Amino acid sequence: MTLAASVVMVAVMIGVSSPAAVAQETSARQRIGLVQYLQASYAGIKRDLVAAAEKMPDADYGFKPSQMDATRTYGAVIAHAADGMFAACARAKDVPNPVPDVEKRLSGKAEIVKALVQSIALCDEAFSALTDRSAEEYVRQGPVEIPRGAVLIGVLAHNAEMYGISTVYLRARNLVPPGSERP
Repeated sequence: MTLAASVVMVAVMIGVSSPAAVAQETSARQRIGLVQYLQASYAGIKRDLVAAAEKMPDADYGFKPSQMDATRTYGAVIAHAADGMFAACARAKDVPNPVPDVEKRLSGKAEIVKALVQSIALCDEAFSALTDRSAEEYVRQGPVEIPRGAVLIGVLAHNAEMYGISTVYLRARNLVPPGSERP
């Protein structure tokens, strides 16, 4: 599958509001390149993920909407998103993961939100440095090499999944998810 085909597939899967955000930031006739689209998509999902992390009260960071042992707490969902960004964006930048195992080590809202913000700072660097050329360069992912752009597409998909899960937890606590508050 080509990188362009992967982007189309992920864009359909995640359904983030990024196309609208891209459209608002550009003129009506401007063409949006792959890198610009990825960057705008990332801006939208990181905004929603941080807003969701901040919206849940500290006392509910241990909340689970199910009694199943494997169900993550709300805090673990947000920490898992941070773990994913630290790992993938470090890989995209070709540097060691600076903060591994956030989900295993942290549990309080303040420390989890801080780790989320730190992971976003790392991803900000990875996404802002992305060019058409660097998106096609290969980086190691496990036993294989994949295009750097594909690594960052994975960040978008994973963040959209974690945001989607967080909305269920928020609604279970009678809180309106951030994406639903915007007109």
